[in-house]
Amino acid sequence: MKSNNPKKTIVSGMRPTGLLHLGHYFGVLKNWVELQSQFNCYFFVANWHSLTTEYSKPEIIRESQYQMVIDWLASGVDPQNAVLFLQSDVLEQAELHVLFSMITPISWLERVPSYKELQLELKEKDLSTYGFLGYPLLQTADVAIYKADFVPVGQDQVAHIELSREVIRRFHHIYKTEIFPEPQPLLTKASKLPGLDGRKMSKSYHNSIY
Repeated sequence: MKSNNPKKTIVSGMRPTGLLHLGHYFGVLKNWVELQSQFNCYFFVANWHSLTTEYSKPEIIRESQYQMVIDWLASGVDPQNAVLFLQSDVLEQAELHVLFSMITPISWLERVPSYKELQLELKEKDLSTYGFLGYPLLQTADVAIYKADFVPVGQDQVAHIELSREVIRRFHHIYKTEIFPEPQPLLTKASKLPGLDGRKMSKSYHNSIY
């Protein structure tokens, strides 16, 4: 993950939906610690994103977000080297999400692989909401508003970044502007640490090791 240009910008977030586990450390935080000295990094608490699956349990989000940041700091994320913030504190991200949602065909969102996969995996949750369908658009706004060059992701999130690039291209075409760079995926190391059942470690799958 070497970079010849330390001024390139990276944006990445984490959803506060419970305690962090080993998958978060090896799949995300370990990489953040390495990246923060090489790039301009924006790391955010994705509390709006948490509502896509936990909209009926906002107390989980409130209880988790501050403990999560403490865990970031304990893992070596340095606020002197990266900007740390709460997603909902930047209202412009929600405004940009609305603008993107006005121009994005629904079929683009429905074809994202994780949309149908997670609906099948998380049958106990009602995910037939725009919030869940439009998750990648909010992600696009998160990334575009800071003009990110790279987004550190696992292989399962690459399709989201490609969608972001398509949405940004469409925005530029419609409004005759070139305001946002098209972000590139930066594949992270150990992005699919297996859980107790062999699937990707996830709080949603109840297979985590803490």
